[in-house]
Amino acid sequence: MNDIDLKQYISSIPDFPKPGILFYDIGSLMRNADAWQLATARMAHAVAPWQPDQLAAIESRGFLTAAPLATRLGAGIIMLRKPGKLPGETISHNYALEYGTDTLHIQSGAIQPGQRVVVTDDMLATGGTLAASIALLRKAGANVVGASVMMELTALRGREKIDVPVHALLSYDD
Repeated sequence: MNDIDLKQYISSIPDFPKPGILFYDIGSLMRNADAWQLATARMAHAVAPWQPDQLAAIESRGFLTAAPLATRLGAGIIMLRKPGKLPGETISHNYALEYGTDTLHIQSGAIQPGQRVVVTDDMLATGGTLAASIALLRKAGANVVGASVMMELTALRGREKIDVPVHALLSYDD
């Protein structure tokens, strides 16, 4: 089963969310139990050497990748969310988007100083959200040791914005 190409389980949806965009959907991968198990096993195998205490999941598809990884690795999960989604006191980080700005939040006290954290998400495209997540985690006291994503759009060169090791399960050049 290790020679299975998981790209066959990723749906390509043209003109979503807007014309000219080709969207790679992990939903079809998740619907196939064997493929999903294999995908999360491969990700866990890649992340394990980083020995994370916590996985930081970027809203919202990062939650889907972090949960099975945390179970396999014996790590906790920290949610990185948009404004107004986390109860209690939060730490925030504003960052620039292609058109505008956005903000990510983490609950205060979610990280013990120096904890080893790996950031997880479904996609690495331009790298803005992943870089902002790393900055937020460091602001909260984390030792960010890596990032793991299901897919990377290599042509967008988002990896160049990331200053920690990055594991991408699947890469697309277009």
